[in-house]
Amino acid sequence: MDSGNLAWALTATALVLFMTPGVAFFYGGLVRAKSVISMMMMSFGAIALIAVLWILYGASMSSVSSPWEFAGNPFGDLGLAGADNDRLVSTAFSATFAIITVALISGAIADRAKFGAWMVFVGVWSTLVYFPVAAWVWGGGWAMKLGEMLGLDHTVIDYAGGTAVHINAGAAAFALCLLLGKRVGFDRSINKPHNVPLVLLGAAILWFGWFGFNAGAEGTAGLLGTGDSRAGLIIINTIGATAAAILGWIVVEKMKAGKSTSVGAASGAVSGLVAITPACADLTPGWSLLLGLLAGVICCFAVELKWKLGYDDSLDVVGIHLAGGMLGTLYLGFFATGTGVFVGGDLSQLFMQFVTAAAVLVYSFVAAYAIGWVIDRTMGFRITKEDEIAGIDTVVHGEEGYLLDARV
Repeated sequence: MDSGNLAWALTATALVLFMTPGVAFFYGGLVRAKSVISMMMMSFGAIALIAVLWILYGASMSSVSSPWEFAGNPFGDLGLAGADNDRLVSTAFSATFAIITVALISGAIADRAKFGAWMVFVGVWSTLVYFPVAAWVWGGGWAMKLGEMLGLDHTVIDYAGGTAVHINAGAAAFALCLLLGKRVGFDRSINKPHNVPLVLLGAAILWFGWFGFNAGAEGTAGLLGTGDSRAGLIIINTIGATAAAILGWIVVEKMKAGKSTSVGAASGAVSGLVAITPACADLTPGWSLLLGLLAGVICCFAVELKWKLGYDDSLDVVGIHLAGGMLGTLYLGFFATGTGVFVGGDLSQLFMQFVTAAAVLVYSFVAAYAIGWVIDRTMGFRITKEDEIAGIDTVVHGEEGYLLDARV
């Protein structure tokens, strides 16, 4: 890796790591004031545990030598002993993806999950689900090699994590919110954010960090110095799709409720970022703008499903990450440059996108539900209703987000 690629790889790693505190701010502002510490601690807990597990064995599990392997050997390169500089930098970059994927799940169970139970879930789910799925999609696994196995000259497209990150996290979030049940007093009034500026700050940090998320591979894979680098395309698509998604979301809000909100704009930005993640390197800027607009509109409607279907996805992880991830992944089947149905390809791209998305969704949902069920039946996953009413911050962490006593 030359000095230019190395510099960008290190920068991208820092950017993506910064995204998880961005998630903490975004989620922290959306919950009630008595839950903000708990919400942010779930993200910081994910950083701590996943970073350690990734170095110990996760990186080894995320790479396979045959598409028929479920995951790599966790003891194949234990603790990265003997790894060279390029491998260490690449591993650090990919660790940040594992971290934020897990942190995203926490938003679905805000206000009601025990921190200790969450940390156990983080360790088991990452080991049994994220590490293998990363191998399927990026580490030489069946999804990465699906086109080759089908005798095609192209394969599944997931440049930065539509399946491995967003569908994976969204499906697990859906499983957990069903398992833990509804919060006390579940209705629309419970969804009111306690700190809107915090939400906007979190969304801004996410958008900032997403340039490392989407374009980081161009450095870690040593592509910046090549003539076919797609860094410029990735960057412009990340800007354009996100901006278009904001417009789509706030227009729908205005039509539905008569007002366009700042929380809606922030949520629209995240939905656009989610949708463009798998597609950022394989769409022309025009098709990216359309994808972003659709993401804002569709995710704005998708977050309403919890009220109609009666599941308590506290911070709309399902409506934004699962729906947005599915949209971005399947959209490639129609508009991926050279292989999409409407831009010179046939149905094969759409078929491969669908198979991979469906497989990750089902596997993650079933595994997350099973893991959560075992935790709930042993150590308990949800706090008591009395503790939830009293406030999870003081009960679980012994802290308050805001000291309002005039004597302090």
